[in-house]
Amino acid sequence: MIRAIPSLDLSRRRALQFGLGASLAATTGLAPVSRAYVKEEVQDEDIFCFALNLEYMEAEYYLRGTTGKGIDAGDAGSKPGDVVGGKKVPFETPAIGEFMQEVAENELAHVRYYRKTLGKNAVDRPAIDFDAGFKAVAEAAGLGADFDPFGNETNFVLGGMLFEDVGVTAYAGAATVLKNKDFLAAAAGILAVEAYHMGMARSTLYRKGEKAWKAANAVSDARDKIDGSDDKDQGIQVDGKANIVPSTPDAIAFTRTPQEVLRIVYLTDKAGVSKGGFYPEGMNGTLKST
Repeated sequence: MIRAIPSLDLSRRRALQFGLGASLAATTGLAPVSRAYVKEEVQDEDIFCFALNLEYMEAEYYLRGTTGKGIDAGDAGSKPGDVVGGKKVPFETPAIGEFMQEVAENELAHVRYYRKTLGKNAVDRPAIDFDAGFKAVAEAAGLGADFDPFGNETNFVLGGMLFEDVGVTAYAGAATVLKNKDFLAAAAGILAVEAYHMGMARSTLYRKGEKAWKAANAVSDARDKIDGSDDKDQGIQVDGKANIVPSTPDAIAFTRTPQEVLRIVYLTDKAGVSKGGFYPEGMNGTLKST
């Protein structure tokens, strides 16, 4: 059972610092939130439910790519949405296959942690559409109409970079608003794991050579165009050099607002949108509109 959770009475300054997360021209992280977006009372459990929606998508992506099937019914809720797309990836490099398997296990563990912590307040898995989502991403990033994130290991890691970069920026933002110290500690720990994933994905792509650099940078550019006016994205190569750690000049991770995260996963640059892209019926819970 989840303990009583204090409300988040956010001042304008703190609201503008809000950022949460765990998928572009379009996909995932949380940071500054506009006053208009913040409800009068946002609870820690609302933030955790938002994160659970993102973790469902990550777990489904990695599990399908490494095992050929997604989350078991017992981990998806009583009335889960359908998941479209995904298949086992033909990994050419054993080490990359093992890394992706570990990531899949981590993301499933995150889903189970949130469901256990939230108890009866945990949201069900929302409907997720990888086919439509990545088709739009590929078009926006110029990756070609035949781009298949599950077609080979390079594409799979590229799709994972989409999620991991967003997840890191999301959790960095959540840290500024969570009241419950246990929740904050958990979010910080999950942020660290997502950052490990992001670093491994970006460094793996960098080792793949120029074609992978260009694709990763195109995904970054497309994502940056849709999430808002601020420049919060960096490719894996900047000024002719490796850029494995996207960060501010002070080497601090970027944060994204819930609206920015939702714009990426819904694949829209419009305000007031509550579904689309990877989530054809929208996220479940309180935080669901751009």
